[in-house]
Amino acid sequence: MAEIRLFNSADLRSLEPASPLQKSMLLSKAHASVSGKTVFLSHSSKDDSLVPAVIALLEKHGGAVYADDFDRRLPDPPNPATAAVLREEIRGCARLVVLATDNSYTSRWIPWELGLGDGFHDIPPNAVLPSTPLGTIPSWLQTQYFHLYPKIINMDASWWVTDPAGLARWPLQQWLTAPVVGRTP
Repeated sequence: MAEIRLFNSADLRSLEPASPLQKSMLLSKAHASVSGKTVFLSHSSKDDSLVPAVIALLEKHGGAVYADDFDRRLPDPPNPATAAVLREEIRGCARLVVLATDNSYTSRWIPWELGLGDGFHDIPPNAVLPSTPLGTIPSWLQTQYFHLYPKIINMDASWWVTDPAGLARWPLQQWLTAPVVGRTP
């Protein structure tokens, strides 16, 4: 029987850049403009510490990631200009991945970003990367809107994207790099 688990603390330790300089370079590259980016990473600001490892995972499998952390074009506090920048970044990326944690429920931006991803891409190019400290499947994953989307999981030591019903799966690298058909301009 296949061993299935979610992104967890061990993955964070193994994927996180070894030095602060490498971490800074990874984040700088990820928040640069969408030019050449293929994946928009949606996440709660409370999960910023997880972002470098998630970027490393997606890039290791062929994704070029945009994450809004430290994007200087985004005003603080958020305002309509924030929405305009994020809308263009989501439109410009062929894929949208939501880092889903216990913090995702309180995020005001994740549902908005995911809704835009649906409008621009439809559901298949959007996926949820659930993350829990131990990699176990939490009950919240089957509630709210997360159950509607493909999941990125680890099965038998390889990363896969599974359809919402769990009936089909694709290697993460194939899912990240395959052309998207029917994308809204």
